Amino acid sequence: MRHHRNELDRDSGRGLLWPSGPLIVLFSLSLLVCPAASQGCVLMVDLDDTITPASDDIIAEAIAEAEDMGCLALMVVLDTPGGGLAETTEITSLIERTDIPVIGYVYPPGATAWSAGTIILLSTDVAAMAPNTIIGSAQPVQIGPTGAEPVNDSKIINAMVALAEEKARMHKRNVTAAREFVVSNLNLNAETALDYGVIDLVSTNPVSLLEQVDGLLVKNRTLVTKNAEIVRYQPSPRLHVQKILSDPLLAGLLVLVGLYALVFGLSNPGLGSELLGVIVLTLGLIGLGFSVNIGAVFLLLLGLGLILMELNSPGFGIFGMAGLICLIAGSVLLVPISSPEWSMPADYKQRMLLAMITPSAVVGAFFVFALYKVAEARRRPPSIGKIVGEEAEALDRIDPRGHVMFNGEYWVAESEEVIEPGEIVIIVGKERTRLKVRRK
Repeated sequence: MRHHRNELDRDSGRGLLWPSGPLIVLFSLSLLVCPAASQGCVLMVDLDDTITPASDDIIAEAIAEAEDMGCLALMVVLDTPGGGLAETTEITSLIERTDIPVIGYVYPPGATAWSAGTIILLSTDVAAMAPNTIIGSAQPVQIGPTGAEPVNDSKIINAMVALAEEKARMHKRNVTAAREFVVSNLNLNAETALDYGVIDLVSTNPVSLLEQVDGLLVKNRTLVTKNAEIVRYQPSPRLHVQKILSDPLLAGLLVLVGLYALVFGLSNPGLGSELLGVIVLTLGLIGLGFSVNIGAVFLLLLGLGLILMELNSPGFGIFGMAGLICLIAGSVLLVPISSPEWSMPADYKQRMLLAMITPSAVVGAFFVFALYKVAEARRRPPSIGKIVGEEAEALDRIDPRGHVMFNGEYWVAESEEVIEPGEIVIIVGKERTRLKVRRK
């Protein structure tokens, strides 16, 4: 009996211990898998250069990708002079609507998040800056006859102040500083912004930033980002193209070049310039988001008409110059860099305006000069009138066909008489590429 009980005990022991091997293996695997799962990922998206309609799509696509990947957070890296206010408000709305915690980070050292970039930073759930970075200069300005002028329209100022204050209040940041960004063009570096309570953290790099935010409660989530993997967001090819075209300087130049190509094509049908003009003009309008200034379009059409009128006039004069001025003015006005709807520092706007006018003037002058030369060539007498009666030299025996040298060019020649090499002949006619000659 005792022996039997011992056997049962051993059997029971084997029965209890038999699964322990697989359980240990599974438990060990779970220890390996769980830390990896808890690490998760943080999607990092760059919001650099001017904020344009393409920026909205980039942020929207990045948020959707972060949600699909189950990322712990989205890090928006800012280095921008500012941009469109409509695009800025759309980006802030996207940040508020998503359940993914959004970390705003002005990076790398030396970067700026001016104007619209400051509003976006204030809208993020966690605002951080790298050392030696700057935010501020959110006062709207416009380029007038005397240079950069602050916008005094209370409607625009009050709207921007309310937007900045509300974003700061929502995230328990310094509301007074948010107001001063707009009213007084306040600028702050990273350390001062932290002291003033405008941002939450100062961090030297993205990895260090994720360690600092680890454990914070954001959007009802506790961030576990200390060992999170940073995944860099790559825009789709469509957004890459849209981002390039949305640059206001490039979009304006495309519109300008497209119009000049149309002028050249309409004055010289058959060369394909008009087709090129339509394509380039369309790309430029796509880059501008089809936000077309009616007055600018009128100036462009007027300039187009004046240049076409000049091509039909006896000489290059007032119509051509007026048309060139209209085209340059219209192209500059078509890109709203001097409008309060584009929020960026005055110095940046002035540089953009200069960069817009200079190539516009160069390109415009080149096209007008080319068109003038084309029109001048059209008014010249037919070249056949200069060929007949001119002399040429026979290069080989012409009997009845051979070759002659005329004005440094080889020509096929025909003659009713035999002409020996080296003889001088007189051109008496021309049929396509053949000259009719006779002995001098």
